[in-house]
Amino acid sequence: MSNSTYYAPKGGHPPQTDLLSDRAVFTDAYAVIPKGTMRDIVTSFLPFWEGTRLWVLARPLSGFAETFSQYIMEVQPGGGSDKPELEPEAQGVLFVVEGGFSLTIEGQSHEMREGSYAYIPAGADWSLRNDSGAVTRFHWVRKRYQAVAGLDRPEPLVLNEREIEPSVMPDTNGAWATTRFVDPNDVRHDMHVTIVTLQPGGVIPFCETHVMEHGLYVLEGKAVYRLNQDWVEVEAGDFMWLRAFCPQACYAGGPGPFRYLLYKDVNRHMTL
Repeated sequence: MSNSTYYAPKGGHPPQTDLLSDRAVFTDAYAVIPKGTMRDIVTSFLPFWEGTRLWVLARPLSGFAETFSQYIMEVQPGGGSDKPELEPEAQGVLFVVEGGFSLTIEGQSHEMREGSYAYIPAGADWSLRNDSGAVTRFHWVRKRYQAVAGLDRPEPLVLNEREIEPSVMPDTNGAWATTRFVDPNDVRHDMHVTIVTLQPGGVIPFCETHVMEHGLYVLEGKAVYRLNQDWVEVEAGDFMWLRAFCPQACYAGGPGPFRYLLYKDVNRHMTL
């Protein structure tokens, strides 16, 4: 059971007196998008969404082989969409960081609130409406589903992080844990969106170097991250995109837990 908080951007603009320097980094192996870059000037809009704007955190880029897109959606009271997804093969994950809304998937209604997670299968009929009376903000991760002959497609899932017991990583004395919304042994799923929690002083004690791409949005706390050959500081509201095989490790800086929403692609053959 988690009582943690979730950072959500508010937009706006800095004053003319602010310095231009920031922590934004873009390389051929990784990118760091600090929370301070998520301003009104970089918001986007989507067809068939009312009262809604968004920040695009990740998108497929030629030469970077990204498998996913990730948005932070901001929906005003009464806003939403009856036609939210235009790609029939796109599956999605929603994760609420502020406020709430009503989500309908295949005719079944769900009340989403902070910490709520929804998996929406490719081709599902779904809609979303903010009937909460307050602005809501949530992440929307999208990936083209890689169907496999003989495997059924996954069913919709609606869960809440606060009702899931995190899985502690072996040999860490509870310093490193993962909250999983999907059974990792269920190979019908070709992507996972989880929450990783490192207690103050906790560490990923080796440079992970693997085929999975990552999107990491810092929900809470701060840390020093090793990305490729660089050390970068990150805090709540920052986003990191890591290309496949980018070496990665981190130290949690405290004084509270360091937590991030993590995307990765899984469970499929490599395209030849």
